[in-house]
Amino acid sequence: MKTDPERFIRENTSVLAPPHVPEIRLHLASEAHDLWLKTEEELDAIGLPPPFWAFAWAGGQGLARYVLDHPGIVAGRSVADFASGSGLVAIAAMKAGAASVLALDTDPWTRCAIGLNARLNDVAVTHENADRIGEPLACDVFLAGDVFYDKAFADRLVPWFEDLVGTGIDVIVGDPGRAYCPRDRMEPLATYAVPVTRALEDSEVKKTTVWRFR
Repeated sequence: MKTDPERFIRENTSVLAPPHVPEIRLHLASEAHDLWLKTEEELDAIGLPPPFWAFAWAGGQGLARYVLDHPGIVAGRSVADFASGSGLVAIAAMKAGAASVLALDTDPWTRCAIGLNARLNDVAVTHENADRIGEPLACDVFLAGDVFYDKAFADRLVPWFEDLVGTGIDVIVGDPGRAYCPRDRMEPLATYAVPVTRALEDSEVKKTTVWRFR
């Protein structure tokens, strides 16, 4: 039987505020939820990809914090939020006054998760469930939280990000010290100590830097 995404999300998450971005509420999973404990095989059995949308990752929290604290970076501008997950960064951009936000994520479950979370925060976010890596984008600002966790993925992203910068788009990323973050190609904008869950990361606080691609 096909799993209903909205019902599943509501039953397996609680409405919580990420610790570093208390202004925003999201449907998130915690240790109190069965979703936290499900194995990859159990998730596959119900047709659910790894539920990255159910957690507020450090890179996204840091980037959302920066956007809320520096609204001028998005105010009145069109924004794309790449690998949006829960929609945390997209929602932060709308709250900071963005003219529009397109949330990009290839996981089909994110359409429902981002929709639920946007409504929780009284903002409108457009969602696109497609792999746009390497393609031109029509936006003024491009945001990406915690995307350099895998070498092969990072190798695809870096030249694309550079191409976007070349077309005049501001490319800003949040990264909690991932191994494949191309620090030599960026300038730091801010650094935060972001509380995280030890079960997800290797510590309870992650030093998270917000960078601008040069």
